[in-house]
Amino acid sequence: DVQLVESGGGLVQPGESLTLSCQYSGYTYNSHCVAWFRQPPGKDREGLAVPWLGGAQTFYADSVKGRFTIYRDTAKDLVYLQMNGLKPEDTAMYYCAADQLYGGSCRDVLDFPARGQGTQVTVS
Repeated sequence: DVQLVESGGGLVQPGESLTLSCQYSGYTYNSHCVAWFRQPPGKDREGLAVPWLGGAQTFYADSVKGRFTIYRDTAKDLVYLQMNGLKPEDTAMYYCAADQLYGGSCRDVLDFPARGQGTQVTVS
């Protein structure tokens, strides 16, 4: 079974940075997608960073483009979300999610069947 565990959330001030980590197990990275989404309180989920979406380069939501970066350490089975220049509107529960690759591409992260328990990020 695929398992995902997020960590690294916390309370920060506007303009500061955080790096979230997603420890994954139960599959091989090169055969699966691992991506990030978030859900602000009382709002819909938002896909943030998805590698190989539709076979293209990494997708970033417009709201985080240029500030957030997804990267991985395959030796440690970790996927990170580096978040710079945090804003109050970035306050949300952040989740990593996993799905298999389809034809070498990832789908929309909101359709991924597996996700972690989430880590809270508060910018205030």
